[in-house]
Amino acid sequence: MTTAPESPTPATTADPEARADAVAGLIESAARMGVEMNEVEAERWLAAMTAQAAGGDIVVDIASGVYGHRVTMLDFEPSELERFREIGRLVGFEDRPPDVTTALALSGSAAQSKIQSFPGDADFFERVHITAPTRTEATRILADLMRHKALTTRAGSTFRLIEVKFGGYPFDVVRDGRPFKAGAPIAWTPEEIDAGVITVQRPDGGEATLVWDDVAAEPGWCKLDWVVADPLRRRVANASNMLDVTWEAPDGSITPLDGFLDPYFQEVYLEAGSIPLFTRLAREVAADAVDDYVEQLEAEVRKYLTKEPNYGKAARRMYNVFRLTGRYAEAAYVRELFDEPATVLYQVWSLTRSLEEAAAPGAVLDVETCLGQADALAVAAAGVLEGEAESRILGHLLRIRDGLARAGAEAARSADVEAARAEAMTGVNEYFRSRLEARPEVRAYMATVAAGGDTA
Repeated sequence: MTTAPESPTPATTADPEARADAVAGLIESAARMGVEMNEVEAERWLAAMTAQAAGGDIVVDIASGVYGHRVTMLDFEPSELERFREIGRLVGFEDRPPDVTTALALSGSAAQSKIQSFPGDADFFERVHITAPTRTEATRILADLMRHKALTTRAGSTFRLIEVKFGGYPFDVVRDGRPFKAGAPIAWTPEEIDAGVITVQRPDGGEATLVWDDVAAEPGWCKLDWVVADPLRRRVANASNMLDVTWEAPDGSITPLDGFLDPYFQEVYLEAGSIPLFTRLAREVAADAVDDYVEQLEAEVRKYLTKEPNYGKAARRMYNVFRLTGRYAEAAYVRELFDEPATVLYQVWSLTRSLEEAAAPGAVLDVETCLGQADALAVAAAGVLEGEAESRILGHLLRIRDGLARAGAEAARSADVEAARAEAMTGVNEYFRSRLEARPEVRAYMATVAAGGDTA
């Protein structure tokens, strides 16, 4: 249908004999760290990657109606598709012909459900295409769309809007005691969106007012975040929708409103009916999109290895770098790490935050659902930790559970949430760090990225 820029096909996995040697090395590295790796599955995945990555075609799964890049579709498991489509009806934008057309997709761990055994957040990505006579009119339409979506999904029995990022600060500001540089994304609460204004302080102490319609001229990074509940399964999660907004002028030219058209290497699109829009926008993706995307991912890897240590997030991004740049043996190894029981701690880290937001003052989400989620997290943590680490995190989770059932316990619960997240992240970091470093090629790659060197 359409073709992405090609990734290199390395000789190390292009023929069966070399692929068998690569798998043997993977099994050895995994066994050294106690990671279970299915040899047959690893070889099957390497063969599929080698065969399919040479072309960049988009594939459509006829049975489910979803589509995406061939490499991405290898990691998608449709068993949770209906749940994601239900959340998508909340977070997604509706078409408004002829001015607005959309294409909603899963991203992050939701799009890699075959390998992410313990996903946390429900992340979405949506292409919003606006046809308008001028850029000013396109940004006005976007401002109206986002405000309407925010206010109509502000709160319900199974969801609550947390914040919306829209526009950038036009100058340096101080907000709620925190400094923000000019150009940084503005985070709006539901109350501020309703009012259409935010009051901030200039660095000199003077007061300033930011107006929703005024910041629309430069919408920047557009993202909406909710907490959602599933009463039947007694669980909660954060759901987000990051928008990639494009404007089509009367002459047919297409302009990304944030200055950059996102590539499509990590998304699984939910409705085949959006293929015409996707195809049109895919033609606009730059020929060097893979290189630019890898450069962006490696900047994030560097951040999570050095400035904000989070080896779980670094591993996710390294997996995508490896599979897009032809390092398929390394990708297969990192891919396997996400399926180990210890990675449930990543879910604990993510979902304790969701619990706090679900139980915030004014929330209307069912308490029993939150209690069920707290119970599930305690059981999960107990299954992978032992000794003092188990006792500490279970103590925090049990106090969180107790606080969910009592009014006025927000401050104490927040302290336990932060402590439980810190304990979980310690476990996540140790698990991923030790196993990433066990593979010599991955260890060398991390050292090069952390030092700011060239990984090509």
